Amino acid sequence: MIRISTIFIAICMVLVSASLGLVLYSVTGISGSESAIVALTALTFLILYNAVSMRLRDRTDVGTQIADLSRGTADLARQVAEFGRRLSATEAKIASANAAGADRVQSVIGEISELGGLVKQLAASVASHEELLTERPMELTEPAAPPPAAPQPVLSQPAAPSKPQPIAEKPQAPSEKVAAMAMPASKEAPKDTPKETTKETPKETPKSGSQSQVLSALRSAVDENRLDVYLQPMVTLPQRKVRFYEAVTRLRDERDQVLPAEDFIGIAEAAGLIGRVDHMVMLRCVQVLRRLMVRNKDVGVFCNMAAATLGNAQAFSQCLDFLEANRALAPSFILEFKQSMFRNLGATETEHLAALAQRGYRFSMDHVTDLRIEPRELADRGVRYIKVPAALLLDPKQGAASDIHPTDLSDLLGRFGIDLIAERIEGERAVVDLLDYDVRFGQGFLFAPPRPVRPEGAGAAPSSGAEGENKTEPGGSGRAGGIEAVPAGLSQRLTGNAALVRRAAGPA
Repeated sequence: MIRISTIFIAICMVLVSASLGLVLYSVTGISGSESAIVALTALTFLILYNAVSMRLRDRTDVGTQIADLSRGTADLARQVAEFGRRLSATEAKIASANAAGADRVQSVIGEISELGGLVKQLAASVASHEELLTERPMELTEPAAPPPAAPQPVLSQPAAPSKPQPIAEKPQAPSEKVAAMAMPASKEAPKDTPKETTKETPKETPKSGSQSQVLSALRSAVDENRLDVYLQPMVTLPQRKVRFYEAVTRLRDERDQVLPAEDFIGIAEAAGLIGRVDHMVMLRCVQVLRRLMVRNKDVGVFCNMAAATLGNAQAFSQCLDFLEANRALAPSFILEFKQSMFRNLGATETEHLAALAQRGYRFSMDHVTDLRIEPRELADRGVRYIKVPAALLLDPKQGAASDIHPTDLSDLLGRFGIDLIAERIEGERAVVDLLDYDVRFGQGFLFAPPRPVRPEGAGAAPSSGAEGENKTEPGGSGRAGGIEAVPAGLSQRLTGNAALVRRAAGPA
């Protein structure tokens, strides 16, 4: 663009000088040489003027550029100064933060050292407590030896050791008499009420026969399907509304004598029949659950499974196929295992539990002997319910023996989605105390004893009008999904006699 303008200006200057020479030659009559000299002189003057003007214009532009450059340099210097100030401030902050971090690290190191000392003290105290707990059973069994030893010198009275037992069972004798008056037509009712006493004195049960007789009765019962299922309700506290049922297994021999599960479960495990027993009980429990859910969709059934079945691959595969076929009932069908089983889990048991949990089944832990419970580990394995005896929860010694006080156990388990169920409740005083422990569910003879399941197709039982019966039925009637009910008149008589017994015995 600069070259074009320069060429244009040069052409213009030549034309102007030539025009000036022609005008002088034609108008003034000057000769051609003189007019050419004048034209060249004019051209030279124009060239010099153009050069000087361009030089002046270039100087002006350079001054303007220098001024702009100086202003830009000043702005850049200001920005560099601002960046330097900010950098120094950032360095000061980093230095202060490093100093504060060093102080915090030192304080944390001191706290960690203190916590290490506290943990060592806690470990020493826990070890001392465990030593006391291991020595306590020895101390408890030593005083228990003198009572049977006292009647030994009296050789003429061999039945003396059995006499103190009815004295210890006197508080339950009135209830047994009342149950006998209330249900004279039921053969199984008198055998349900001594259930708690058989747990306390398991040595009395083998009197009806030896282990070989029990084993033969068990084999025939398994072959002939004479394993009965009894249901005991679990109620909400304090409303006492039925929420779950626990399936209790009973063995009925050829003479229609009923044996509790404690008498034949160990023999079944030793004989390798526990897998068939658990499979039959699961089948009956699923049938009962289907009948119960027709009337109440929120009801659930607890079914016990032995650790031997869980550890036996062949027996477990049969049970797993059955549970897989009834996967739709998984939210309402709870499998129950002992606390000792969870504490002695092997690789096979862990894998089988995970297989059940993947299919949506939830677990419950019963036979709790102490409150040293790890809720996070149990929740990860699928445990959603823990059943603790009421006497164990209300024992004041458990606060010192366990890692958490029993009053806080329900809240701790609730944080991990586990519900606490208090079992073996036999008195109103225990219910009042358990409400202070924030226990939501209860189970025991106070609410209802285990009752046999009514066979399929049996007629409807009459509705019960007693308050206790209405509390233990999900639908408010005298029967729930095939559970045998007591007639209205007998139930009212039972309630009145029980009240008289409670008044005579005093507060529970």
